[in-house]
Amino acid sequence: MMQGKTVIVTGANSGIGKATAAAIVKLQGRVIMACRDQTKAEEAAQDIRQETGADGRQVIVKQLDLASLKSVRSFCEDIIKEEPQLHVLINNAGVYQCPYTKTEDGFEMQFGVNHLGHFLLTHLLMDLLKRSAPSRIVVVSSKLYKHGDINFEDLNSEQFYDKAFAYSRSKLANLLFTCELTRRLEGSGVTANALTPGIVRTNLGRHVHIPVLAKPLFNLISRGLFKSPEEGAQTSAYLASSPDVDGVQGKCFANCKPLELLDKATDQEVASKLWDISEVMVGITT
Repeated sequence: MMQGKTVIVTGANSGIGKATAAAIVKLQGRVIMACRDQTKAEEAAQDIRQETGADGRQVIVKQLDLASLKSVRSFCEDIIKEEPQLHVLINNAGVYQCPYTKTEDGFEMQFGVNHLGHFLLTHLLMDLLKRSAPSRIVVVSSKLYKHGDINFEDLNSEQFYDKAFAYSRSKLANLLFTCELTRRLEGSGVTANALTPGIVRTNLGRHVHIPVLAKPLFNLISRGLFKSPEEGAQTSAYLASSPDVDGVQGKCFANCKPLELLDKATDQEVASKLWDISEVMVGITT
């Protein structure tokens, strides 16, 4: 049970994020739903309250746009001011295979939201997590990381952009971030682990074009083969709450079990270099 625990879930207004928030509330945890779209987030929060019997103190909505470093900083300032403790941070939000666009700060959208926004968010909340130890950071990646690589000469995809490759790169960055974060958190009482949820029926694929005539067949097949959001959220909830992973660090999980990663996802030299460059990109001065 998670009674007395405060958990932040990014992108909690739909899909895996919403299902994760509901699962935490069912375990008696208190959830802060960190979402870009306030209206959708309030609707999702109301759904969770009705489903679980929770009240407005147990399910809270706060505005967070990971495509804006200003928004990330503002969100964190509010959390630090208002929350005496933070026990779990679940970096769940993501954009998938969108056309080439840039964030408010000029970063390629998928790299900017999926990696850099969460990188800054985690950095700014780190002291609060440490003060609340034992605490946990959960990073949602994807098995599609296998198709990505980190090209330090073109992290912003200005020389070349392929939307599928850019997504895979951002998910590889999530794993490398977890790798370096684990090294830096040693002895702090804060653990960091990643997960791959599998193929889940969510609106993440809204930018993927499926011909109109093929949609009924695709929907039928997806119901049979893809996980429901609730099934997709199981590993996130497990890493946030289970005593089985007390003290477990730097692993990646799938279906609530440790997953063997490719070497490129645990390359300490690349992870350290990506961290240093990410600090410069988001304006962290140490």
